[in-house]
Amino acid sequence: MSMAAGNLVVITRHGRVRGHVTDGVAAFKGIPYAAPPFGANRFQPPRPPEPWDGVRDALEYGRVAPQPPYAPPFDQLLGNQGRPGEDCLNLNVWTPDPSEGGLPVIVWIHGGSFVRGSGALPTYDGTRFARDGVVCVTINYRLGADGFLYLGDWIANRGLLDQIAALEWVQENIRAFGGDPARITIFGESAGAFSVATLLSMPRAKGLFQRAIAQSGAGHHTSSVATAQLVGRNLADKLHVAPTMPSIAAVPLDRLVEAQAELGQELAVRPDPVRWGEVAANAMIFEPVVDGEVVPARPIERIVAGASAGIDLMVGTTTEEWRFFLVPGGAIDRVTDDRLSTMARVMGLDVEPALQVYRASLPQQTAGDLLAALITDWFFRIPAIRLAEAHAKNGGPTHMYEFAWRSPLFDGRLGAAHAVEIGFVFNNLGRKGAMTLAGSAPPQMLADVMHKAWVAFATRGDPGWPAYDSRERTVMRFDGVGGTIVTDPAPKERQLWDGIR
Repeated sequence: MSMAAGNLVVITRHGRVRGHVTDGVAAFKGIPYAAPPFGANRFQPPRPPEPWDGVRDALEYGRVAPQPPYAPPFDQLLGNQGRPGEDCLNLNVWTPDPSEGGLPVIVWIHGGSFVRGSGALPTYDGTRFARDGVVCVTINYRLGADGFLYLGDWIANRGLLDQIAALEWVQENIRAFGGDPARITIFGESAGAFSVATLLSMPRAKGLFQRAIAQSGAGHHTSSVATAQLVGRNLADKLHVAPTMPSIAAVPLDRLVEAQAELGQELAVRPDPVRWGEVAANAMIFEPVVDGEVVPARPIERIVAGASAGIDLMVGTTTEEWRFFLVPGGAIDRVTDDRLSTMARVMGLDVEPALQVYRASLPQQTAGDLLAALITDWFFRIPAIRLAEAHAKNGGPTHMYEFAWRSPLFDGRLGAAHAVEIGFVFNNLGRKGAMTLAGSAPPQMLADVMHKAWVAFATRGDPGWPAYDSRERTVMRFDGVGGTIVTDPAPKERQLWDGIR
């Protein structure tokens, strides 16, 4: 029996919250899982929220982490992230019935290069998961300098600690929403997937979830302490302050956010390794920092050593990830053969033999198309394969997918690009205000197939196709007809990166 439409009150550890029931799904939005991370809490680990008396309305999304807006045309493609504000450590819950009990739970960690994004986008609405018997949670966490600035002192990786605090909140409170704290799946895309892989490797996250899905992100992208300090000094120089946490904390928040965006532009225009360290290749000014404590080592190294053993894992990428970053602004048409060769060399490939392999797979393609394929493999696909290999080697149940459906945007040139799959996973293609990456008439059948697979994985750890191992390399390819099982896609390109990536 479905719940009656109207308001519904649930009791959490910090107080009662009022959500709203629509079409048999109860939604609770903007629930604080930690105190506002500003004022006395600035650059500190997350603190518990203050309890409240009475009933707190949880009817609208809460504030999101302060962040710069996306530049055109990405602002139109990715949508309005929400209202920035200091009280940004909040989460949202969708449930089919708080009185049900024992339901699987899925927790979404948003992307945005660790400087943008939120859990409040219409694309991330968890109604469809709840209708299929899964409690869905989306979270916000600190971004940019507030989440990841590290100058060698103070606490590192505050954004990751926020994610852990949110997962601890889920452990403590999800029963009140019908969920089972022993059946938690974390999933995320892009920076959210890098976060998922990092959480897989972190001692502090152990026991907080039992399954994980990494969409377009894996365990290679982190910063060393030295690189984090380089970035911090660059930020301080931009702000004309001393490279200390108190000095940067004294800068008006709007100016700090603006300076982060300016640094991101400078990195994109001139990715000089002398100035930026590993960030020159990783293209993100803020990333998880291997500080030796919160993040003990690079996530992929910890996972190779068995840190994620016992967790059910699904990992995958889109076929043409990097076209998202090259097509909308027209950069793909400005790529020269010299730049293509330089990038191949920087990535460690034997340039001419490697480019011959890519040209054979992509005949009649431009230098820009080849660069997109090259960076897609370096940045996303090969790290995802390495994550799957490492996890499977240690006995962890592992499934792999590839999203190959090509978006019609930009006269069909966007293709199976980064982030296109998200609306299909949430089955929110037609939701008002959702991201438009899939165009005006995306195939609903594909959304039904993908969403069902994610629900199955969250429910029982099996999305519906054979597990991945380094012998068979079985991958589910999602395309216009739904899904097709393939074996070792693009093997020649994969083999090029052996011993390199």
